[in-house]
Amino acid sequence: MTPVQLFLLGRTLMKIGEEALPEPPASAGGQRVGTRAALVVLSDVLGHPDTSVSGIVTRTGLPQSQVSGAVAGLKEAGSVVTAPDPADGRRQLIRRAAGISKRVAEVRAAPIDGALSAALGTDDPQQLLAVTEALDVLARHLTPEAVGRLRP
Repeated sequence: MTPVQLFLLGRTLMKIGEEALPEPPASAGGQRVGTRAALVVLSDVLGHPDTSVSGIVTRTGLPQSQVSGAVAGLKEAGSVVTAPDPADGRRQLIRRAAGISKRVAEVRAAPIDGALSAALGTDDPQQLLAVTEALDVLARHLTPEAVGRLRP
C-alpha cells in the first residue's frame, strides 16, 4: 500500500463513518455543530484533559471559531464540561464530562452496517462480516492515540 492509497482509504472510512453517524441535534441557537469538528475536538479533549480552546486549536489546526463552536455544542450535549482556569480566570479549561451523555450513547449505539453496505455496493453478509472484522483489527491497533505518536 502506498501513502496515497492509505490516505484515500482513510478518507473513504471517514466518509462511511460520517454516513453511519446519527444526525446531530440542532443547538439551542438552531445551528448544527459540524460532526467532523466535534469529533476532532472531543478526541483532543480526551487526550488532553483540562485543555483550552487555544490548546485545541494549536494541536488540531482547526480554526478558533470552529473549535469554539464545537466546544459549545459538546458542552450543550453534555459531552464536555468547562471550568475557569485558576491561573487565568478569563480562560476556560475543557474536560470530558463525568457521565455518558445522551448523544454519546446514541452515537455509540449507531450501527455501521447500512453505510458499509452502501459503500461496498452489496449487502452480502459474508463480505460485510469480512470487512467489519478487518475494521475491528485496524481499530484495535490504530487507536486515536496513535496519531500523537506520528510527530512530536
